[in-house]
Amino acid sequence: MFKSGYVTIIGRPNVGKSTLINKIMGEKLVIVSNKPQTTRNNIHTILTKENYQIIFVDTPGLHKPRHKLGEVMVKSAKESLKNVDLILFLTTPDVEIGKGDSMILEELRGINKPVFLVLNKIDENTPERVAKTLQTYGDYFDFKEFIPISALKGKNVDTLINLIVDNLPEGPMYYPEDMVADVQERFIISEIIREKALRSLSEEVPHGIAVEIISFKKDENNKINIEVNMLCEKDSHKGIIIGKEGKMLAKIKKTAKADIEKLLGRKVNLNIWVKVRKEWRDNPAYLKDLGYNLKK
Repeated sequence: MFKSGYVTIIGRPNVGKSTLINKIMGEKLVIVSNKPQTTRNNIHTILTKENYQIIFVDTPGLHKPRHKLGEVMVKSAKESLKNVDLILFLTTPDVEIGKGDSMILEELRGINKPVFLVLNKIDENTPERVAKTLQTYGDYFDFKEFIPISALKGKNVDTLINLIVDNLPEGPMYYPEDMVADVQERFIISEIIREKALRSLSEEVPHGIAVEIISFKKDENNKINIEVNMLCEKDSHKGIIIGKEGKMLAKIKKTAKADIEKLLGRKVNLNIWVKVRKEWRDNPAYLKDLGYNLKK
């Protein structure tokens, strides 16, 4: 019997959703940062084995939107709850349920889908704190399963996968067995570049950044030449991104280039141009050009 289904991972920002996906897949498919709201799109990653296929939906963290882009991200996360077979609610140990988690759980109460509580970052907390969190959340919501994990270290991730498979229906192979993501290489490359910016830049800059690939060409030496616009919202942010004597931009470019070459398996020539697009996160035309779905 072959099992298959869609599993959405939902939680407040910065609880480790993307880290968990990358650990499950065994390779880097979604970007990771210590800053919240890193993921902006629903990304399907596909885990196929002999007896099952799991399609994971990595969603933007649910949060109170402050601009048009935020509205799109929250809408995208909520849409992911529809037409899935299983929901993984990801959180971290805490003495009480915070406003962010309670908002998400109230959203889940009206959805007739099995929900797993996946408690991440147990390696950073005491067993007593982990146990207290499991009890507190269990009293608050009717979860199908409780799985404490460390996504970073891989602890109990295999257990999580086995429980997911146990709860999936019999079904077809939705994607070819060698396909690991439903996004093009260009999208993954743009996300790699954005990740390096998120990791390198100061707090006030990263969420005002977008990456737009304007050229992707192979030359006669089989090297890939990539031209990129990095969009920011303020002239002062442009200066921060470029840095003194261009050092910050050079750092972003160097670290991104290494990951892109690993992804593509060949040499890459990467050029990044920093452009100011004032208030692009509130501009429907810019958001549409960048590939965001603005339909109601």
